[in-house]
This record gives sequence, structure tokens and C-alpha cells, in this order.
Amino acid sequence: MKRAVWPLIVIGLVLAYLPFVYMARAQAIDWQKVDETLGRKAAVSDDVHRYGFPRSDLSVTLDGVTIKPSLALGGWVAFKPGHGGAMVMGDLVLLETEINPVMAKMIASGLEITAVHNHLLRASPATFYMHVAGHGDPLKLASAIHDALAESTTPLTIAAPASPPPAVDLDTAKLDQIIGVKGQANGGVYQFNVKRLDPITQDGTPLTPVGPMGVAIGINFQPTGGGKSAITGDFVLTADEVNPVIVALQTHGIEVTALHSHMLDEQPRLFFMHFWANDGAIRLAEGLRAALDKTASTKN
Repeated sequence: MKRAVWPLIVIGLVLAYLPFVYMARAQAIDWQKVDETLGRKAAVSDDVHRYGFPRSDLSVTLDGVTIKPSLALGGWVAFKPGHGGAMVMGDLVLLETEINPVMAKMIASGLEITAVHNHLLRASPATFYMHVAGHGDPLKLASAIHDALAESTTPLTIAAPASPPPAVDLDTAKLDQIIGVKGQANGGVYQFNVKRLDPITQDGTPLTPVGPMGVAIGINFQPTGGGKSAITGDFVLTADEVNPVIVALQTHGIEVTALHSHMLDEQPRLFFMHFWANDGAIRLAEGLRAALDKTASTKN
């Protein structure tokens, strides 16, 4: 066999073996104790355990729309086995007065703050978003996150829902067709996760699956009556895509509300663009589709 073939065989064997390594790491973590520490069950996707921390304690309005937690107030942290334990990433929703107490507790516990910023404009009360990261023992990470969130009024126990979530009064089949992927209802909001075509890594670790790890393009529709919808979310963009997407959104009456980073050392370098509008859902979906067409993203 030619010598040049051997490196290809070795690489193939390593790639084939990696899923078993990740599986073994995931099984070694006592996820039940992590659940207990964070006071909720995780949503599990492949080897990622994602925990939601919706700000159901807040009543936030924007342009006369009462924001549902799943539209723009859904804080979360996601754990992925690796780095001799687990890596954690998250996006926590905080009031202005909560930022520094939560930040101080996070830093004291060895977690990293990777961004603090707005996602919305004109919201009352104003909300801010703290992106965090860390790696190590998952139980210690979970305890640090729990203790930091205790410095805010974020609900740390899950209350049983008083009633079933409202139906999404929109033509969701048409929205699926326009956006190009299948959406799903969550707490009265219709949500899309659109994957980018390029692989995304942090510290050499693939950030997969991309939706739970917060690196898919997120688009949310909250019905506001009469076929209208409030929309928000974030486009995940490379530098060359930023301004074409701004133009596409503004051309279709969709307001750009923030542009910033969420992480510190991801590859490729990514920028996150948040948006807002409240208008006819189909019209807005067409505008979002025009913006998606300026990105290297998937379309069914």
C-alpha cells in the first residue's frame, strides 16, 4: 500500500472513533445531579444538555406587544462533554440592576463573561443579555450558574403551567415554505432554527448541534392578531454578510436592533444581528427570506 494512503486511513479511523469518545464522556457525567442542581430537566440533543431559564417573572412590553418568554426572554445554558469534563455556554436574560451582581458571582466562580448587550430597543423594562462560558466539572459549573442567577429574580424552580400554551394563530405551513425549514411552536411562539453551512468551533470543539449551542440563525414569530406577528431573533453572520443582511432587512421594513459578538474565540468569527418588526407575518417572512438569501445557510 502506498505510504500516502496511510495518513488518510488514520484520519478516517480517528473521525470514526470520535463519536464513541464523546458518547463515553457524556455517559460519565451524572446528568441527574446536574438537573437537580439547576432545578430543571434538560432538553437533550445528541450529547448536549440545554437548560432553559425563561424570565417568566417579567412583564416586558415593546411597541404595545407583551413579549412572551419564548419570543425574546428565554435565557439558557448548554453543557457539552469535553475538556476533561464539560464546556458550558449560555445566554442569560437580566434587568439592568441584575447585571453586575450576577457578573461578580460568575467571575468569582471561574466562569467567563463573553458579552453583555441589548437585543431589543424600546422594551419596558429594558432587558440585557449576558453570554457566559466555562469548562470543568459539570456539577461545579451548574452550581456556579445557579448561585449567580440567585442574584437576580430569575425563577430557579419550574412551576407547573397554569394553562396550555396558546395556539399559534398563523399560517405556519406558509411560513415553513418561505423560510425554507420546518419551524416549531413553543409557548405560543413559532420558532425557526436555520443552520449555517460552515462548521463552527470554539477552542477546537465543534459547536454541534448548532441550535442547542446557540449558533443557528434564530427566527421567532409571536402572533399579534389579524395575521400579524411580532418577530425577533438573531442572524448568525460572517463579516462579509453583515451589511447585505442589514440592507435586506431594512428594505423589507424590519428594524435592526443590535449587532455584536456572543463569543470570544469561535471559528469562523461570527457576528449576531438582532431584529424586530410587527406587521403581516407573511410579508415579514418574505423579508427574512431575502435576508437569509444573503447568508451561507441551509434551505430545504
